[in-house]
Parts: sequence; C-alpha cells; structure tokens
Amino acid sequence: MELREMRAAANANSGELGGICIGSSAESGVQRMPTKADLFMEQLNATNAKKVALLLVLGFVLYHGLLNWNYGSDSCQWLLSKGRFKGDNEWQPYGCMMHKYTYTDTRRCLRYLAFFGNKNNFVFIGDQSVRLLYQRFVEQLQLPRSNEYDNNGSTSSNGTRFEDKKLHMLAQYIHAEEVSPALIDRLYQLEMDKRLSSVYVLGLTYSQLLAGNVTEELLHQYSINLTLLVAPIHRLVAQTSRVLWKLAERVDEEKLPVTWKLVLNEDIDRLNNVARNVFRYTDASVWESAWHIANGLLDNAIEGHRLSAHGQRLEVQLLWNMYCNDQMNYNDGTCCSSAEPHTSLQIVSYALFGVCIVLVCGMCLRRWLLHLRGQTLYVPLQQHQQQQQESHPRGQSCHQRDPSHSLTLLISDYGTPLVALSLLGLILAYFYLCDRTNFFMKENKYYSEFSFWIPVAYVFALGLFFTEESGFTKVLNRHQTDELRGWILLVVLIYYMTGAQRILPIHMHIKLLISGYFFLTGYTHFTDIWQTGGSASMFVRFFQAMFRLNFLCVLLCFCMNRPYQFYYFVPLLSFWLCVIYFVLSLPPRITCASVDAYPLHYLYLVCKCIGCLGVITVLFMSEVFFERIFVTRPWKALFVTTDDDIHEWWYQWKLDRYTVTFGMIYAACFHIAQKYSIFDDNNHGNLFARRTSISVTLLALLGVGIYTSFSFLCRNVQNCEEIHSYILFIPIIGYVVLRNISGILRTRYSTFFAWFGRISLELFVCQYHIWLAADRHGVLVLLPGFPTLNMIITSFIFVCASHEVQRLTQILLPYAVPNDWRLVMRNLVIFLIVLVPVARSDGMF
Repeated sequence: MELREMRAAANANSGELGGICIGSSAESGVQRMPTKADLFMEQLNATNAKKVALLLVLGFVLYHGLLNWNYGSDSCQWLLSKGRFKGDNEWQPYGCMMHKYTYTDTRRCLRYLAFFGNKNNFVFIGDQSVRLLYQRFVEQLQLPRSNEYDNNGSTSSNGTRFEDKKLHMLAQYIHAEEVSPALIDRLYQLEMDKRLSSVYVLGLTYSQLLAGNVTEELLHQYSINLTLLVAPIHRLVAQTSRVLWKLAERVDEEKLPVTWKLVLNEDIDRLNNVARNVFRYTDASVWESAWHIANGLLDNAIEGHRLSAHGQRLEVQLLWNMYCNDQMNYNDGTCCSSAEPHTSLQIVSYALFGVCIVLVCGMCLRRWLLHLRGQTLYVPLQQHQQQQQESHPRGQSCHQRDPSHSLTLLISDYGTPLVALSLLGLILAYFYLCDRTNFFMKENKYYSEFSFWIPVAYVFALGLFFTEESGFTKVLNRHQTDELRGWILLVVLIYYMTGAQRILPIHMHIKLLISGYFFLTGYTHFTDIWQTGGSASMFVRFFQAMFRLNFLCVLLCFCMNRPYQFYYFVPLLSFWLCVIYFVLSLPPRITCASVDAYPLHYLYLVCKCIGCLGVITVLFMSEVFFERIFVTRPWKALFVTTDDDIHEWWYQWKLDRYTVTFGMIYAACFHIAQKYSIFDDNNHGNLFARRTSISVTLLALLGVGIYTSFSFLCRNVQNCEEIHSYILFIPIIGYVVLRNISGILRTRYSTFFAWFGRISLELFVCQYHIWLAADRHGVLVLLPGFPTLNMIITSFIFVCASHEVQRLTQILLPYAVPNDWRLVMRNLVIFLIVLVPVARSDGMF
C-alpha cells in the first residue's frame, strides 16, 4: 500500500519529494535536500511494491520450472516421498493436497472404476507391518460391525483375502519374511494372471532380524536377494501396475519387549539404505513417506515396534489418494491428480488477451524506434501532466529531470485501454498457472487457535497503528465505510486461509461480518439515491456499479472455466444491487427533496420496504417456487453450479435474504432522524447528550453481546444460521452506534483498513486462485518447506495483484460504461451479443 495515502494529512504541509527538494522555511525561504530516509520512505508505494511482486513471481516461476525440469511434475512422486506432520498430527504431503477418504468416498471411487471395467486389485506382500497395513486397508472398505459375508454373498473376507464382486475388488495379503524362490514364483504367477492396473505393496527384511548382528555379509546377501525381485517387478509394472516398496520401520528401543531387544535402529537404517540403492533405478517406487509417518509417530508405537492405528490410517489414506485422486477429482485432493483440461472458451479468451499484448508490444517497439530516430512524439496534454505528476509528485519548484523520463512517456501513454487489457491478460495468466496447472505446489489448510487468532490480532494491531484524523464528521462517512469493508475482508480472508469453519462460534461471527458487508451495501446505495435524487444518471450509476462488481468475475469465468455462481459473493452483491435499484426506481422515486415537497412519500417508502420484505418472504417459504424462478432459462446459468445444482445459491441467498433490506430501512430511519435533528453529526462532538449516550452505548453493547452469546450457546449450524437471518441487524447496528457515538472515534479512522476496503471486492475474488488454491480448498505454495514465510510472500503478491486489478478496472470503466445512457445501452447490447455463443455452448438456449 502507499504510505503517501496513509500519511496524506501528515505530509500535506511538508515539502517536496521526488529526488529534488523537501521542506521549506517560511521565514528563511531555505529549502533542505531530502535525506536518505526521506527518499527511502518515498519509494514505499504501491507501484514499487508491484514491481517487487513481479520480480518475486518471475523468480518463483524460474524456481518451480527448475524443480519440474529436474524432478518432473508428477505429484504422486511427492505424495510417496516426503511430507511433514502439522500441528493437528495430520500428515501433509510435500507440495500437494491429500483428500481424507471416508468409507463412502472409497466405495464411490471403486464403483466408478468398476463401471468402466477396471479390476481393482491390491496385493500386500511382506512381514507383520505389511499385514497390519492390509488389515487397516480392508477396514476402510467395511462398515463397522459388518459380517464377513454380506446378505447376497457379494462380499467375502478372511484373514488374508477380501473380495467385493460388486466393486470388482480383490485385496489379498501374502506373508513373506524374506526373499525366497517361492515368493519370486508367486510374483511371476501374479503377473501371469494379467490383472492390469494393480497395486502391489512389498515390505520385508530377513527372517533372522530379531537376532540382530547385521553384518556386512548379511547386507550384501540382502542386496542380492532384493535384486532378484527387480525382474518380476519390472514385468508387473509393464502391465500398468504400481509397485511400492515399504521400508522397514524404526523402533523405540526403550519400549521393546525382550524378544526385540537385539533390534537396533542403526541396523534397520542400514537395511533400508540397501533397499533404496537396489530400487533407486527400477520401476518400483520406494515408499519414503510411509517411513516418515512411522518415524514421526515413533513415540506412539505399540510395544515399541508396531505402528499405531493412527499411523496405519495415514498410510492407508496415502494409498487411496494415489489410487483414486486422478479419477475422482476431489478439490482437496491434488496428489496424483492430473491438471484440469482447458476448454475452447479459455483458448479464445487467452488468445484475445495475447492479441492485445502483441499489439501493445508492437506499438511500444515502434515508438521506441521513432524516439531513437529523433522524431517528435505528441502526447495528450492531460495525460502528459498526469505522468509528470506521477514522476515528480511535488517537484514543481525544482527542474531536474530523469534522463529516461521521455522514453517512459513514449512507451506508457498510448492506448491506455489496450495496455490495461494486456496487463489483465498477464495477471490472468498467472491465475491460470497457479490454480489450473500443477506447476506450483498446493497444500491442505491447517487450523489451530494460534493460526487464526495471531493473524487477526496482528492485523488489528496494524489497523490501530495506522489511524488518522478524518476530514468527515458524518456517521458512516466514506472513510468509515472503507475501513469497515477493509477489516471485514481481512478477517474473512484469515478465516478462509486457516479453514476455521469447523469452529461454530467463529463460523457464525464470520457470517455476521459478511452480512455486515451486505448491510453496508444496502445502506450506501440507498443513501446515494436519497441524497442525489432519482435523476437520469441513476441508470448510468447502476451499470457502473454492476461493471465494478462483475468485470473481474466474468473474466475469471471465461479464463478459469468456472460458473458465475462459483464466486458466490459477487452474484449475491449483484442480485441485491438490482433489487435496491429496482425498488427505489419504482414510481414515485423517493429522495430527500421529494419528502419535503410530498410528505406522503414517507408512506410510499414504508410500502416499498414492506413489499420488498414480503416478496423475499414468499420466495423463502417455497423452495420449489424459488427454484422455478431461478432455473428458468436463459438466466439459469447465473445461479447454478458446475453440477447444474441451485442449492448453493439457495443457501447463500436465504442466509442474507433480509440483510440488504435491513440496511435500506436503517438508512431511511437514519436520514429521517438526521433530518429532524434527533442527533447532530455535523461537528466533532458526541451524537447525544451524556446521559443519553451512556444509555445508547449500553444498549449497543448488549446487542453485540447477545449475538456473541447466541453463537456460543447454539449447537446446530442449521438452526444457528436460520436464527442469524432474523437477528443479524442487532449487532451490526450496535457496532455502528459504538463506532460513531463518540466524536473522538467518529472523526478518526484506520487508513490501513480503509486502503484494503477500497480493494475489498478484488481481494475476495482473487483469493480463490492466487492466494488459496484448488478453488479455495487448499493453500498456494510458492516456497515449500517454510509455511509462514510462504504465507507472507503469497499474501504480498496476492494483495499487489488485487490492487492492480482494481486500478485496471477503474481505467476501463469509462470506456465500458460511458456517462451517456445511450452509449451504455450500446455497450450492453454488444456484450449480450458476445455472450450468445457462450450461452449456446453452455446450453442456456
């Protein structure tokens, strides 16, 4: 963010910066040269921050390109090789996301594969540790307390074999303590059975392991024995099977029973190193991650040598992620999952952006060549002055020039809309690279009390630090509304980043914050129409607001192959914005001036609000009626998900069905009370007298406390959210009262939060793809192995990209929505014509 924006008031009377001069004395007329600290602070701005973000992106593209070049882009390799335990004792694979398979998920995967004729065959070969893994694996396929044979005989199970004919599923365990001719013959026999796409898990050492005394001769013989397995393994892999070698697990030497006392971890490590050397260049995969899991849970090992049940379940989850992820395409399971294929619409969209980029590069090259030849280039005066101010913000009295300034003008001023579209194309290409490919890594979210509350506390500490005097004294002035949007969005982003939705009180308070955003939307738009009147410009203002809301979202729908409803926040805001303007534009149009001339307009206003609430209630009372309205073509595509399901829209709509109307009603009551001087916010004093202020403050605190108590006492999410829809206005109005009743609080605001508030919409939308990952189900990883530093870097790039998108949207706004309503209608018709082929391909017609 720009420190000049945060400290504008403090710098208003200061001197010049820009490399020339700073400060002046009215008495002496002497100007002092800027210090290094002054010059450094002047460089801390959004433009330079974006340059740093660009360098970081290019650096990480190069870094991950080298990783993919050296190690390949197969995330299965990451799943089976490395990882770490998170604070909740759950396993996080290196660089990819692991889905937690339930009984239902597992059987759905096998049923899907069986439907396409796949034989689901799993073979476990090895010692006691492999047998325990096999038993835990089979448990995943059985309901608790299920019989060995089901009612129709389709499922059968014994100690070493499990079969489910409906799922075309066969899992078997073959006991082996060491490599023997019988084991090799059995492997060749399995290869002759021609069971394609099978999974083989092998893990064994030698029969006399408990006797200890692992000599070099024994290691050499162990290496020879393992080498005998290479040929049959190669033939199994040739049948598109997957062979995993499970390393021997380390032991807790202090807890070992007497029969295991001679087993040393040093000897186990030497045996595992032999196995690694033998299978390193073969078609078998050494299952390193299973060894890391066992080593991480060594303190919980049963009798010091048996992996705990939790560790066995984690290993089984690794197997199912390896086997099913590429078929099931779970959003939170990117390990072993292929990248999403691109569509024709994506190709066309990026091709158009590519054309813009080529044109801009060609124009810049041409203008640079003209500059080298000494030809004069004419720049529009207004644009020249703007660029001069950007280059020398306060340098009017000093006439030094940067030698490269002329060249900068040459390559940056021409074709502003085209340049903006080119920059947008580059940013969206980064979006695609982050979330539609496996180029960058992704990890699962992790929630803990510290991971949520520490960032929240840090954000609010920064917000309180960057506070300044506001030039406004009105309740909910522009600074306050920006500030409110800013801290709401920052807390919501932390909520999504940490996956804190599992904690009901936090979940309900986040829903309250989002409702506060909608409440503020109703308040601000009603206030705008109330104060400015229902003139012809109301039509243009509506489309300007709709463009700002939907421009980025529509581009992402085209470029990221996601439905409009995927970015649920934008469709909700757009829908309620249409409701606000429709209700308030109905005749008679009610404004501050109209109620003076026609007092009956107060009654009309009440009727409009009651009618709006009534229609919303009718829609809510009949979900069938609601669906019939919103699944009607051609607007059905705006309200359904990828699965052609409208329930997500129904859920989000009903949660805040009254919120915007509450905001409009509050705005009406507020402005009427202000009109009749019930309170005075035209000065820096308190809104009410002292005794009244104390009473109102206590009521506001009570309102906020009631909602907080309700969120802790409520035990069911559905019931909580249903009650939430009716009482949400109480804590919101309570906050507004507490924020404004004191003149000291009302006339100060946080520039930190206000800065984020101005880009809050872009922050909410961009988080889906370049901060979080896998459609907000995981976290983007640019710097693997350093989660905290990675979060800081991705957050920095994410904020810079969001700010740039907001800037480019403002540049394109006057071209897309001119001030003339006829030109607006022309552009709208052109946009609808462009949408026709897209709508036809999506089945809207």
